[in-house]
Amino acid sequence: MKPICRLLIYITLLWACVGARSVTAEDVDVANCSVTDLMISAEQAEQVAACRVAAESGNANAQFGLGFMYDDFGMGVVPKDYAEAMRWYRRAAEQGHAKAQIQIGFMYERGNGVPVNEAEATAWFRLAAEQGDAEGQFKLGLQYYYGEGVLQDYAQAVAWFRLAADQGNVWAQFNLGTVYYYGQGVPQDYTLAHMWFNLAGTDTFYELARESRDTVAKQMTPAQLAEAQRLAREWTAAHRAGVE
Repeated sequence: MKPICRLLIYITLLWACVGARSVTAEDVDVANCSVTDLMISAEQAEQVAACRVAAESGNANAQFGLGFMYDDFGMGVVPKDYAEAMRWYRRAAEQGHAKAQIQIGFMYERGNGVPVNEAEATAWFRLAAEQGDAEGQFKLGLQYYYGEGVLQDYAQAVAWFRLAADQGNVWAQFNLGTVYYYGQGVPQDYTLAHMWFNLAGTDTFYELARESRDTVAKQMTPAQLAEAQRLAREWTAAHRAGVE
């Protein structure tokens, strides 16, 4: 593991514990490195102990951070223990912590320490989605798209993808491009497919979206292509204005 990856992951977990912000699975994905063999110093061990104290006192961010450490992302800070991960995730989730709710959903989806249960996974993703969490909305959309834990419903999938996409979730944007390309739950529309693939493709790590955008572009007229590019520019301008 690269030292910079170790530092990034460790810092994000500590942020969760002190409440600066919630660490998410994306933080680990972006680091693009394994998190199971981190060696920690005595000072770091003390900080983890402080995180545990905060978790025991009811701090939801700390509970989530501790659960995250016991999960697949243990970093060597604590031994991987799915039962402990679930215990801490549940304590945070019961306080409405959306990221903890999502992680519980993942555990039921993957069978990590619990039997695989897609219906239970969907229920936890829904709790996060209904709070407005973009990752939760995207995951709930996927459940409807594939019919996992719920009856397959492309219209519902599109609705949840759109909510997440409008918050900038690139996976949801890519999936909106997909449903418009194939006409799943919406009328087939290459212009909108190109728009959403284009937006998803602005993410540095999402080459697949750019490839999909280029594929659909070959099937479009110049006028359609110009319209798709205009829509993408307008969406970007509107959403940038919304966060400034």
